[in-house]
Amino acid sequence: MTTDTATAIIATDDPILETDFIREVIRQVRALDTYGTRESEPDAQLLEQLILTAEQRRQIPIVGDPDAGAIARLHVFYNALAMMIERECGLLASPMMSLNREGFGRVIIAVGKLIVVDKSLRDVHRFGFDSLSKMKNEADKLLSVALNIIGDHPKVAGL
Repeated sequence: MTTDTATAIIATDDPILETDFIREVIRQVRALDTYGTRESEPDAQLLEQLILTAEQRRQIPIVGDPDAGAIARLHVFYNALAMMIERECGLLASPMMSLNREGFGRVIIAVGKLIVVDKSLRDVHRFGFDSLSKMKNEADKLLSVALNIIGDHPKVAGL
């Protein structure tokens, strides 16, 4: 996707860019840029890699092996979610992922000895969201469930 397309998808003045989760996603994307090659890019442009429109998804084969970009998108999303869980409950949240070369696997997030997120993964090569708001909504749902699980089992979580 070109920069012009990214600004059309994500406006630089979109208020969602200021939400805690999206700010954390931006931190995670920047953390993966170990050589600083994207340091000068605006936040909206960095986030474009997580957005896959229906048209873009149609262009990706149904069967395929995940590339480094797809795996990075997955890591960014679940690492940001783990950081939000940590921020809310004050305990270390550890994301762990097992993925085979065909793009199937599982991601879990553990808090103490408690599994608070458990998602099966498939078609990882097509992982992405239609929009930032859909990504944030998915994260909010997972965060809510995780925090409820922690609240129900505080001893296992280490509270």
